[in-house]
Amino acid sequence: MKYWELIADKLSTAGWTWGYCSAVTRDGWRWVVDANRGEGQRYILESDELLTAFLELEATLL
Repeated sequence: MKYWELIADKLSTAGWTWGYCSAVTRDGWRWVVDANRGEGQRYILESDELLTAFLELEATLL
């Protein structure tokens, strides 16, 4: 299991719904990670690396 998957499991356990997608830009790959909760809380992060985006979510939400 990859480390970002462990963070994703922690988010789910804490009641967050999350998802991610990637896109190619002229500067390279970009990852967008989204986490939201039914209480109107939503966080969207963009990064060059998937793990970095999940680490930022972990630091912010958990």
